[in-house]
Amino acid sequence: MLKFAANLSMMFNEVEFTERFARAANAGFEQVEYLFPYEYSASEIRSRLDNAGLTQALFNASAGDWESGQRGFAAVVGTEDQFRSTIEEALTYAEVLGNERIHVMSGIPPENQAPEASLECYLNNLQWATEQAQSVGVRLMIEPINNRDMPGYFMNHPDLAIKVLEQLNSPNVALQFDFYHTQIICGDIETRLKAYWSYIDHIQIASVPSRNEPDRGELNFDYLFKLLEAKGYKGFVGCEYRPAGDTEAGLGWFKNLRVNSHG
Repeated sequence: MLKFAANLSMMFNEVEFTERFARAANAGFEQVEYLFPYEYSASEIRSRLDNAGLTQALFNASAGDWESGQRGFAAVVGTEDQFRSTIEEALTYAEVLGNERIHVMSGIPPENQAPEASLECYLNNLQWATEQAQSVGVRLMIEPINNRDMPGYFMNHPDLAIKVLEQLNSPNVALQFDFYHTQIICGDIETRLKAYWSYIDHIQIASVPSRNEPDRGELNFDYLFKLLEAKGYKGFVGCEYRPAGDTEAGLGWFKNLRVNSHG
């Protein structure tokens, strides 16, 4: 069976964040991911993971002040010091939590910043960050995010992500392939999944267009899950969706997969 990771920033939000680890484990998940852990100490989160018998799959480097509109710094000229600080902080957490993947958000460059300057800044920052991450056994993820949900976000297309990965040419940075974002950006999920396969090291799922459970919406996840299994995908599948109602009531899709995987 695929290794599904409950996204604790979105799922099990009926309880406080620190209580979601146990809820996820009780629901049958063995892995978790979330956006930002930095409101809590790394040791506290590690304790929650250990108590629930969970593996940490992924989290994000800090994106700055989310409420004020910041969405990362990697492609924002003039914020290099902030970028480096967020990477150092994330790597410190990863060493404690044991995860091998960190998503690095590109940010939203100012409207007067030339695209060429954004790309150069992005490449330079990622080059530095991959060197830091490699020294502690962590791999960085870049994820195309659609501009409908996040207007102005720099890393907004899978083709741009592949261009960046080819230019960096580093084994320590890879593609975070989100079915939800990719379907909204450009569609053609199966063809793109196959084309980008060698670059992919983390996958995320949600229905389109509502970003709810994967058994809703326009994507055929039964087919896509079988495709991932047929291709021998060994990485994590992050459940980065907003439950349409109660989290556990919406886990029928997951329970069915578990039953079928055990015959």
